[in-house]
Amino acid sequence: MIKRALISVYNKENILKLAKFLIDIDVEIISTGGTYIYLKDNGIKVTEISEVTGFEEMLDGRVKTLHPVIHSGILAIRDNKEHMEVLHKKNIMPIDLVVVNLYPFFEKVQEDISFEEKVEFIDIGGPTMLRAAAKNFKDVLVLSDTKDYDGIIEQLKEKGSVSLEARRKLAGKVFNLISAYDAAVSNFLFGDNEYPDYLSLSYKKSMDLRYGENPHQSAAYYEANVEKGAMKMFIQLNGKELSYNNIKDMDIAWKVVNEFEETVCCAVKHNTPCGAAIGIDVCDAYIKTYECDPVSIFGGIVAFNKKVDKAAAEEMAKIFLEVVIAPDYDEEALEILKTKKNLRVIKCSVKPNKSLELVSVDGGILVQQSDNKFIDELTVVTESKPSEEELKDLIFAMKVVKYVKSNAIVAAQNGVAKGIGGGQVNRIWAASEALDRAKDGIVIASDAFFPFSDVALEAAKYNIKAIIQPGGSIRDKDSIEVCNEHGISMIFTGVRHFKH
Repeated sequence: MIKRALISVYNKENILKLAKFLIDIDVEIISTGGTYIYLKDNGIKVTEISEVTGFEEMLDGRVKTLHPVIHSGILAIRDNKEHMEVLHKKNIMPIDLVVVNLYPFFEKVQEDISFEEKVEFIDIGGPTMLRAAAKNFKDVLVLSDTKDYDGIIEQLKEKGSVSLEARRKLAGKVFNLISAYDAAVSNFLFGDNEYPDYLSLSYKKSMDLRYGENPHQSAAYYEANVEKGAMKMFIQLNGKELSYNNIKDMDIAWKVVNEFEETVCCAVKHNTPCGAAIGIDVCDAYIKTYECDPVSIFGGIVAFNKKVDKAAAEEMAKIFLEVVIAPDYDEEALEILKTKKNLRVIKCSVKPNKSLELVSVDGGILVQQSDNKFIDELTVVTESKPSEEELKDLIFAMKVVKYVKSNAIVAAQNGVAKGIGGGQVNRIWAASEALDRAKDGIVIASDAFFPFSDVALEAAKYNIKAIIQPGGSIRDKDSIEVCNEHGISMIFTGVRHFKH
């Protein structure tokens, strides 16, 4: 039975409804600082916490609930005779309900405010009370989420009490929240690209997904609490709910198009680019991307780095696509795309911002810095040098190949990916695949060095004009000799872009 409640909330949503209900069932309410004033100003009978502790709030409110009278009242086990005798001896009343939500550190850490201001939003008293109440959940009901208020009111109205199972779940929510909150603070204080002894993650569920990679796998989407990022700040304008694979593919497609200043389109299928092109406008870029691989683009994800216009929308409406993602859409373009009721139309204006990447393995997680480096230094290593146009195509191809599954080869001409080979267990297969699609007279990019001269020899068969690759193989000389023999120019970048 609830006789006494402690309420201390930053987020005041629905708190008046809960407080009024508690008063109606004869529950004494004690409260702190701003919450006390808010409740009192709204006609709620409430006792200020300093009257209970006999100790005034101090240090600008930093110390108000950190007091033995409060924590003894929360932590005392009601069935423990010794505990209850101590409370009686010290004249301490038990606290049966704790309603607390935290300073908005998740939100404030992402705002453009100073480091010192962000530190002030690290909550101390709130997590301490929540942890204490959650530990003693058999005797103390704990509410950390405003969404739970209505359900608890209904249970108390109907049954006069809250079940042990419900109390346990509410306690679980507390430790789930606190672990994410502490992780956010830890990551904030460590800064980017640190690898602390303990990996702390802070993510909040954004949505349940229909299923994972396959229908028999369940899935959900979680968004980072302390980072900005494109895949948490988009707006869905049309279409059915996003799937697990949609979000993965959107992420890759959006990253590719944001590598460019020019107007560019990228199509992705099975988490790897199947087409990409620079165009004079978005429609031109889309048509060129489509022509790169008209088969694979079907049912794919298409991304643009510029506003989608009517002409591009009309072209896309001709085939089945899963997702279109762009920074904006003309009104006419949006009307056309919305005629495809299942097509997910995504508006995203945030550039990729990820600093670390995580990959799950059985029993562990691999963590690495994101591949944010493009080229170390361009070094021509052959007798022949690429023309200005060839160099542009080499850079274009390398920007695309960075996001193709390794081993990866991209063949390009005039700002268009003519052939993409990736996901092969050896580089010659990837090269053959890309070159066979692209035919001849173009340039190619490789995500990693050539371990043998076979790729250079294959390129010579297709009259390839220039090659860009990281270099660094002990057999670099073999490939250079083949290029010199066939008049192919080769550039080393010094940076490998494996994407397994």
